Parts: sequence; C-alpha cells; structure tokens
Amino acid sequence: MTVTNNITRFLDARKVDYVAHELPNEKLGAVEAAQFMGVSPDEVFKTIVTTREKKKPVLAVIPGPRIVDLKLLAVFLAEKKMSLPTEREAEALTGLQAGGISPLALINKGFQVVIDSAAQGYEKIYISGGQRGLDIQLPVNDLAKLTNARFGNISREE
Repeated sequence: MTVTNNITRFLDARKVDYVAHELPNEKLGAVEAAQFMGVSPDEVFKTIVTTREKKKPVLAVIPGPRIVDLKLLAVFLAEKKMSLPTEREAEALTGLQAGGISPLALINKGFQVVIDSAAQGYEKIYISGGQRGLDIQLPVNDLAKLTNARFGNISREE
C-alpha cells in the first residue's frame, strides 16, 4: 500500500504523472534518501527554507549533494540579503517537520519557490512528499508549474 496524503491527492486531482516512494520514517537527508531508493543523489532535491527582510520566506529547491548559495539566491531575487533559519524556525515558518518540507505542501501559502537550474537537466526529479518517509518523483515542468516556481542558479558544491 502506498502512502496517501494531501500532496498525493492534489497530484491525482491534477492528473500529474508521479511515483510515491516510501522511505524510513526517520529524518533522512536527500543523499541518504537517494541511496535508499537506489537513484543518483543529483536527482533527489531538498527544500531549504530561506528568509529575507520583511517578506515571506523563500523555498530553495536544490540538488541533494549541494548547498544553497545565499548570495546567488539574493542576487537572483534582487534582495539585499538572504538568511538560513534554524531547523526549528523553518518548521515553525512552514508548519512542516524538517525532512518533510515540500513546496507542494506549501502551495497557496505565500511562499516563493526557486528551483535550482540543475533540475532542468532532468525530465523528472524527486522531492519530499510533505512528510518524513515519503518522496515523490515527478516531472520538473509540472513541479515548476504547480508551485509557480522560477529556475535559477542558486546552489554550489559543499
């Protein structure tokens, strides 16, 4: 039996071609999730909550092995400065547990979404399914359309 949640129901309602992958319930990083699923870590994207002055946070969706480059993100968004909240602050801002933060779970909640341009090199990528223990593989273009995301060069090697 596959996991059903608000995200899978949302994707079903919009007839998006996706595959749900169940993972262990503990918090896994994107690289560990990739190893568990037997796929390239570069195809598993993580959602990083970033903050800016006096505006809603931004969700940066980046390849698992990389880190968000706050300077590149700030330039891309024409912001003076971007910051990384603590894990606890990110959970409070999104209402989701770390390891389960997903742009699909935050649609219509006012978050701006920026997907690293590396995603455009893939037809489909994996992202969190909105809860720990669930990753969703879906077409990059569908993810961008559903979340009203823009693509930008926003990450770098660790």
